This record gives sequence, C-alpha cells and structure tokens, in this order.
Amino acid sequence: MALDSSTPTPTPTRPDGRGDKTGVDRIVFGVAAALALIFVLYGSLDSKGFAEHGGSVLSWITGNFGWFFVLTSAGFVLFSVVLAVTRYGNIKLGPDDSTPEFSTFSWVSMMFATGMGIGLMFYGVAEPLTHLNTPPMGMAEPGSEEAAHLAMEYTFFHWGFHPWAMYAVIGLAIAYFAYRKGYGNLISAAFRPLLGSRADGPVGRSIDIVAILATLFGSATSLGLGALQITGGLANVFGHEKYGTTAAALVIAFLTLCFVVSAVSGIDKGIKWLSNANAVAAALLVFFIFVVGPTVFILSTFTESIGGYLTQLPGMSFRTGVFGGGDWLSGWTIFYWAWWVSWTPFVGMFIARISKGRTIRQFVIFVIAIPSLVSFVWFSILGGAAFDLQLKEGKDMAALVKDGLETTLFGTLREFPLSSITVSLAVFLIAIFFITGADSASIVMGMLSQRGEEEPNRSLVIFWGVVTGVIATVLLFANGLSALQTGVIIIGFPFLMILIGLCVSLWKSLRQETFESTLRGPLRTSLHRLEQDVDELEADVEEIEGSLERRPPPS
Repeated sequence: MALDSSTPTPTPTRPDGRGDKTGVDRIVFGVAAALALIFVLYGSLDSKGFAEHGGSVLSWITGNFGWFFVLTSAGFVLFSVVLAVTRYGNIKLGPDDSTPEFSTFSWVSMMFATGMGIGLMFYGVAEPLTHLNTPPMGMAEPGSEEAAHLAMEYTFFHWGFHPWAMYAVIGLAIAYFAYRKGYGNLISAAFRPLLGSRADGPVGRSIDIVAILATLFGSATSLGLGALQITGGLANVFGHEKYGTTAAALVIAFLTLCFVVSAVSGIDKGIKWLSNANAVAAALLVFFIFVVGPTVFILSTFTESIGGYLTQLPGMSFRTGVFGGGDWLSGWTIFYWAWWVSWTPFVGMFIARISKGRTIRQFVIFVIAIPSLVSFVWFSILGGAAFDLQLKEGKDMAALVKDGLETTLFGTLREFPLSSITVSLAVFLIAIFFITGADSASIVMGMLSQRGEEEPNRSLVIFWGVVTGVIATVLLFANGLSALQTGVIIIGFPFLMILIGLCVSLWKSLRQETFESTLRGPLRTSLHRLEQDVDELEADVEEIEGSLERRPPPS
C-alpha cells in the first residue's frame, strides 16, 4: 500500500519467491469471492431463514465461547504491555537504520480515522445514553448516579485499551514480518515461524481467505451503521420522519461509489489528507460542544470516568455474565470484541504499512494509549453533554434512544446553538470517516487476493468494494442492526484464533532477535562504536605483532 510515492518502499521478496509475483492468487480470491456471493444470494433469496439460522449460530457462539472472547481480549492487552515494557520494545519495525515515513500527527490521524472513526460518530452519544437508561446487566437503577458511573465506565471499556490492543497485535506482527524479516504483506506470511513452508500452502491461503471475509463483514457492518446514521441525520436536517431501509440502501450505494472511486484513484495522498481533515473537523465539533455545553460538568465527567474505568478495568475485563447479565454482554461487549476482531485484518495491515521505522514500544504506546485517550475525551464531551441534558436539565433523552440509536447524536446537537451547522457537519463527518476506512478495506482485500501486492488491480478493488456494499444492504434488509451484529460476531470468532496464532508467532521470532537489536538506539549506537573501536584495536595489535615479527633479532 504505497502511501508516499516520493519514497517508495519495495515489496520484500518472500522466501519462496511468491512475493515478487503480481498475479491474482486465484485460490484465495476464488474461494473468498464464492463464499461472499453465496452469502449474498442466501440473504437475498431467503432473508427470514438467513436471520433465523444466523441467530442460531450466534446463540451457539456466545453461549459457548463468550468467555473465550473475554479472556483473549484481556490477553491481547497484557501481551502488548509486555512487548512495550521489555527490551523487545526497542526493536525497529524495519531495518535498524530505518526512520518513520510520516509525522506523528499524520500517523495517529490515519490510524484513528481508519480504526474506529465511523463507530465513534454512531455511538458517541448513543452508547452512554443507552447505558444510563438501561444500565449494564441491571447493576443500577435507570437514570441514577450509579447508572451514570457504569455507563461511562463501560463505554470507555468498549472503546479503550482492549480494541486498540487487538489492532496493535496484528499490526505489529504484519509490520515486523513484512519490513524486518522481509516475508511479505500477507497475514499468512506472519505465520512462517510456526508453519514454515506451509504458510504458502493451503493452510496459509485459508488464513488469508478468513482475513478477507472478516474484513468484508466488518466493513459491511460499519457501512450499515453509517448508512443508518446518515439517513437519521438527513431526516433531522430536513425535518422529515425517520427514513426507512430503502433510503439506507440508497445511502449505501452512494457511499460505496464514493469509496470505490477514492480507492481506485490512488491513496498516495488521499487517505492522509482525508484523515487529517477528519481529525480537524471532529476536533472542531467536540470543541464547540465543550465550549457551549456544560464545560465544568464535562471536565468532571472525564476526570471521574477515567478513575472509574482504571479502577474497574480488571473486573470488567474478565466478566463473562455467568451469574447473570449474559444477554447484555452478548449484545454489547461480545459484539464489540467480535467487531474489533473483524476489523483487525485491514486496520492491522494499514497501520503496519504507515508504521515502518517505528520501534515496537512507540507502536504500542501510540496505537493503544493515544487513540484510547482521544476516545475517552470524545465520549466525555458528547456523552457528558447528553447526561447533563437528562440529569440536570430534565430533558427526556431516553426517548431519543427509543427512537433509534442512529438519531441520538443529532437530537443532542439540536439542544445547542448553531444546530443546523453542527448536524450537517456531523453527517459530513460520518460519510468521510466511512470513505476513509472503507477504501482502505477494499484495497487490503485486493492485496490479500493478489499475494500482498501493495498496489492491487483496480478490478479487484472495485469488486470487493461493491460486494461490501451489497452485503451491507442484504444485512439491513434481513433484520437491520441485529443482523449486522450477528454477521460480525459469526465471522469474528474464527479470526480470533488467527490473532492468537499471530501472538505466538511474533513472540517466537522476537525471542530469536540478537541482543544488540533489543537495545535502545543510543545504547545500540554506543555498542556499535565500541565494536568498531575493538576491531581497530585488534587491527593495531595485529600490525604491531607483525612489525615485531619482521623486526631483525638483536645482534
């Protein structure tokens, strides 16, 4: 994915020579495309049966493996921390003399817009308000002070360290094996320490196929959520009743056209520019609410919620609902973990591409801590403003939630000055956030279909972009938001196994790094200079010994 044409990065050649091929991997593309088309046909021809069977599979997964999602998501956080605090954090994602290609601001903006920008727009007000009026697992009285604490703590939990740790794990593995080991830009390539040559055979191709399907369903879910919210925003702007599924399908068609055109037009500067513009526009929106809204209440909400989140984090991280609340966890926490897992293939590949030259420690800190902090600020401002309207001003914000999660943001913005401008800006942000992420997803699916080629064929990009839009439409007509959640959890489950394998493969390879490569930059430089001095000293000693041997013996 060549993001900077002025400093092109050649695709590393894989050990088996496949890295220098540019043709389509017909097995990977063919199987993934066939499964996607079968899904589309099934959902289109028998939407009722699709919804019923999908619900049955979902119930089986959440009922038997909800604990597995919970345990592994916490494990990814712990694994990331270990990599950051140990000597392995000094290892470069690339040769030891490599340097970053992008400024820190552009780097963070691109990963943030790609990682969860569209979700923050949809759930920025919706999730805190929902938890306030329907407390998690019934642990508080609706609308109470305790419910407010729980609402913000669980919102932080769902958008904080855990999802970004998932992105960090896969991004680290891909960047490390692609740019430091030269194995290529495929997820299957990162399994070479575990699979050996089998990473290029049926097992490796199966991994790439699952990665394509996970990306496809994750993107389709986001596109569906974005379409629902845009239709809600347009209805709010023009003062109409809520638009139906047909209108959402038309929005999906328009957005699909936009991100396909963006993707095939090249992303040398597009994604970077859009991400920076998104970051600025989003900052302006929340800063406006922060200033004209309940500023002191928002600051207090942020401060208290951070403390509550960090205090309750261990308990929330391992709660499975075995003693009650399992349905709530399945609908929220397990859905989120599966959603983030389904996004990890393309977000991980994208973050890996823009992170070449960073150290593992820099990667972990900036990929996990900085976006999490931004998310906390975002929810504190938007959620805090909504809380103030309900708890202090007596507004019926619960009615907004009942009308639909997609309308809560716009209903909240209407309570503040210049609402016509802020609502229009929010609709624009939702569209641009999605275009930024979806064109990356289409390109990544093209890369996976073309043996990791950084500039995949346009026809592949167009195909996967169109299929993403079609699947989003099928899911919406099948059962709306519930079908979206069902699809993403079902496909997220098998890819969770792949993430675990990536952790094992990465750790195994890191253990084989030389001691010198795990030193900090200055220490590595000092050690290198010391080695040079020792070499020079040895050369001097050899020269002196040689001159002594040539010296004639004393008479």
